[in-house]
Amino acid sequence: MLLGVNIDHVATVRNARGTLYPSPVEAALLAETHGADLITMHLREDRRHIKDADVFAVKQNICTRLNLEMALTEEMLENALTVKPADVCIVPEKRQEITTEGGLDVLAQQAKVAEYTRLLTEAGIRVSLFIDADAAQIQAAHDVGAPVIELHTGAYADATTPQARAQQLIRIDEGAHLASELGLVTNAGHGLNIHNVAPIAKILAIDELNIGHALIAQALFIGLPEAIRQMKDAMYRARSLPY
Repeated sequence: MLLGVNIDHVATVRNARGTLYPSPVEAALLAETHGADLITMHLREDRRHIKDADVFAVKQNICTRLNLEMALTEEMLENALTVKPADVCIVPEKRQEITTEGGLDVLAQQAKVAEYTRLLTEAGIRVSLFIDADAAQIQAAHDVGAPVIELHTGAYADATTPQARAQQLIRIDEGAHLASELGLVTNAGHGLNIHNVAPIAKILAIDELNIGHALIAQALFIGLPEAIRQMKDAMYRARSLPY
């Protein structure tokens, strides 16, 4: 299982004081040196954390893959076609939200998603759609030609009872296996941390996890290299593999 380290909130800390540090580029290089398999960044429309220059700088300096999260807008499409990251993950975005609140509604905008997927794919960029573990949305992702989906794990992570969490886990497990049957690569992410990652990591149909906030938060206390090591250890132990 691969780990994508989302470095958005390194930029959040930097922007809080309007300084040049901490540097997202430095965070990306440190992350990949200590076990990150790819670097994830979300260039939001309001630029609340990652800035355009950050995306270019990280793309130019890292050795691993850049996974650029973006909204389904013309501006973001143009940015992605200019930067040409290895991967683009199309996500829903609302200005008033604190963080992404749910999956992309592919069914409601299939033609637009299909067109963006085609344009990005023709540019050599692998396209992922950030969706809920819903059978109809997974089928729609397949129908528009996206080779990858990322299942939104927020409802699982935020569940307030063991029963609710178990129900969400079943939903994610079933969604991942449906996607696998359709030939889709399946990733997952949102709200995952060292305490709740193991049940998700046990789902063999999931290839990659993208984790940001929990890693950056833990890094404040133990450093980013150790936070990544602990996360990968938890992921690998869940699959009974040494790391």
